[in-house]
Amino acid sequence: MISKDTLLKYIITIISHSIFWIAIYYFYAYFLGYGSSNVAYVNLFSGFLMPVTILISYFLIYYLIPNYLLTKKYKYFILYSVYAFILSVYVIILSILYGLIYSEAYKEVGTAPLTKTLPFIILGVYFVVLIVVSLSLIVHNYNSIVKNENLNNKILNAQLELKEQELKFLKMQIHPHFLFNSLNTIYGFALKKGDEAPEMILKLSNLLDYILYQVEKPSVLLQDEVNHLLDYVSLEKMRFHDTLEVKIEREIENENSQITPMILIPFVENAFKHGAIVKGKLRVTMLLKTKGDKLFFEIMNTSIKDTNFEKGIGLENIKKRLEMLYPNAHNIEIEQRENSFTVKLTIRNLNILNNEQNL
Repeated sequence: MISKDTLLKYIITIISHSIFWIAIYYFYAYFLGYGSSNVAYVNLFSGFLMPVTILISYFLIYYLIPNYLLTKKYKYFILYSVYAFILSVYVIILSILYGLIYSEAYKEVGTAPLTKTLPFIILGVYFVVLIVVSLSLIVHNYNSIVKNENLNNKILNAQLELKEQELKFLKMQIHPHFLFNSLNTIYGFALKKGDEAPEMILKLSNLLDYILYQVEKPSVLLQDEVNHLLDYVSLEKMRFHDTLEVKIEREIENENSQITPMILIPFVENAFKHGAIVKGKLRVTMLLKTKGDKLFFEIMNTSIKDTNFEKGIGLENIKKRLEMLYPNAHNIEIEQRENSFTVKLTIRNLNILNNEQNL
């Protein structure tokens, strides 16, 4: 069953085509009737040219052009166009010979002089055909542009939706991973009945607050991300006591710099989780710098050479997130030496809030 939209489209097409061909009929009557006082003759002549013009036009725009010209089969297009031209000329000449055009009116006084010239008749018909074909190609080109834009928009929306779903999936993996590490730390203190357990729980609540309410945002202030890192480091200091040595250097040029939340924490987690105590201490050094719209983050921890850091879930996921969130705008270097493991991350095109946005 034909839908209402399809039926309406057909009706509009029929009406618009009818109006166009009526206009062409009056075009023929006006120009071919120049110098003639025989209105009946001019109408008869114009009426005869209409079927020939319509057939040639529709043959071109609905068969030859879509099947041969637009598919780049130029040889067949030219060949069939020549056939159509010869056939149309033959029909016009045949009609003249059998008196279908002129009949008795040819002998009458007042007939249009232009209608007695065969080349002009053929030229007039194909002038109209050229107009029809040109309009058809313009409409086809416009429809193709609109169709391609709609298709590109659909593809872009699908890619964005897929990207969003993948990012959510990665977040779902990163957050439990981070929470699991933190709970393990608190559990260890609870078993020892350490006095630090209440303070650790408070720190953890701050971390959870950040995860639940800030991480869903596309970006946060870099300082908020840094505070999140400091809370996490505080937890680790309570766990390691005197066996941990942490140095943090920060040079944040613009306090309004923004970054994707939870983009740095997996590197810090891996430093503590996979780091090794060398000569009585686990040493972790962090450097965070921003200049303009660029961020440089470096973290180094003491380690054992045989430890395979790059198999960590957090580290693998953060690489994927970086590819998706900062495509062609980041660089990550991982270096493992005899007693140290270093990650260097550079991010370009950081968002910078202006003063109005920051209020």
